[in-house]
Amino acid sequence: MMVEEKSWKEFQNSGLIWFINKTLHLFGWAIVLEISDGEIIRAYPARVKFRGFSEDVNTEGYITLSKYLEDNVNELSKEAQE
Repeated sequence: MMVEEKSWKEFQNSGLIWFINKTLHLFGWAIVLEISDGEIIRAYPARVKFRGFSEDVNTEGYITLSKYLEDNVNELSKEAQE
């Protein structure tokens, strides 16, 4: 399967929303996730004045993304070789 829809929650939990927003901040953009009662109810691109995250947020982001990579490296490698 070339495309498999995933939830915004899974994207957030992987650390990828942080990583993408870290890059988008350079251009004054971000993907905003609106959360209500712990559930993501809306996602949209927005212009922002943010230019990066705090050291604590970045540290947590690197830990989360590294864990995602650790847990998925075999599948990602296999997909890249298909």
